[in-house]
Amino acid sequence: MTITFHDELQQITDQVQAALRDPALHPHFAPAELVTAMMAYPRAGGKGLRPAMLMWSSRALNGDETAAVRAALAVELYHIYSLVHDDVIDRDRVRRGRPSVHALMEGVGKTHFDLSDSEAEHYGLSMAILAGDALHSWSILLLSALPRCGVDPAVALRLIRRLQGLVGPAIVEGEARDIQLPFLPVDEVSEQEILHVILTKTSALFAFCGWAGGLLARGVQEEDEDVRALAAFAERAGIAFQLQDDVLGIVGDSATLGKPVGSDLREGKRTLIVALGWARASEEQRHLMASVLGHPRATVEEIACVTRVLQELGAVDDTREMARRYLDEALHYLDHLADSHPKQLLRELAVNLVQRQR
Repeated sequence: MTITFHDELQQITDQVQAALRDPALHPHFAPAELVTAMMAYPRAGGKGLRPAMLMWSSRALNGDETAAVRAALAVELYHIYSLVHDDVIDRDRVRRGRPSVHALMEGVGKTHFDLSDSEAEHYGLSMAILAGDALHSWSILLLSALPRCGVDPAVALRLIRRLQGLVGPAIVEGEARDIQLPFLPVDEVSEQEILHVILTKTSALFAFCGWAGGLLARGVQEEDEDVRALAAFAERAGIAFQLQDDVLGIVGDSATLGKPVGSDLREGKRTLIVALGWARASEEQRHLMASVLGHPRATVEEIACVTRVLQELGAVDDTREMARRYLDEALHYLDHLADSHPKQLLRELAVNLVQRQR
């Protein structure tokens, strides 16, 4: 039987899920409602993209599998912590086709504690924030424990310092800028500003995965050319991933995505698609776009009209093309590595980031 790329990706997810279930890797968290909130996304599974990036990067340089799996779980928990907080910020009530953590816990507040609607909403938001904090703590604990499976303590410390000192601040900066940009007129938000948000909010963690996998494999504090190539590859692939995510947020299928299409428009997100479309739009088209951007109650029909305009103006296709250009850059860096099966999997992963439909 032929093993496909998706089979290989599922194997990564299975390994990370097995580590997630390992009692030896669980710190003590309480009360039970907090644990429910914490585990809602991890137990639901996910695309497994960041763990795969880290583990295949490690395998490409012949790294230790046990250390890579635990680091991959740490990265996944770190990513999920940011998703939980992001859903609170964006007021998203659906994630992966299920209630977001704050929506889930709002329901717990009503059923378990008989809270009023307003109190249940506050309870849900509060528990989601705490769940994100707990996942963040767990992630760092996993990295700090890597020496138990043979990793040089100096390497483990280097991983933590980069994640906490560079990647964490980058993600927070990207999130903060993403919050602020919708308050600015569309024509005052440049393409460079939008790409900077992508680089910080999304791509920084992808880059960390490539770098961390390579550094773990090399087992030394200082990265070499191969480790730097993996980081650059993962960074460009992360940018391509987000650009494709923005495309799917406009023209994707809600059932496939597991979240409503058009939510970026209702939230007034300043995506590259919006910026390109606005720059090319007529006054009439801009008036139509302005009636939807940042308006939570915009109807399905209004969203569909703006979507058609953005497609007609070439904004969607040009964003797709930019994603492909970043993919090409990513693959160029990957060419620095010696040929191997893990290298081929990284190549397929990057291509999948751009071609995916969810």
